[in-house]
Amino acid sequence: MAEHCHFCGKTPMTGSNVSHAHNVTSRKWHLNLQTVRAVVNSGTTRRVRACSRCLRSGKVIKPAPRAKARVPSSKS
Repeated sequence: MAEHCHFCGKTPMTGSNVSHAHNVTSRKWHLNLQTVRAVVNSGTTRRVRACSRCLRSGKVIKPAPRAKARVPSSKS
């Protein structure tokens, strides 16, 4: 699965670690992605990956809770 936010399209940033001796190594800053059930374009519910900023700002519309399956009672 691609490492990007479904709503804002944000992807990991790249850069360098620089030590005190100025040894340079490459590194990545990853997103805080969460897998959530969300309502997407056509009104369907899908599991998507959203960054924490989109979750906080309200870009993600969560669906209504699922109905619980009823278990028939065995009472006579």
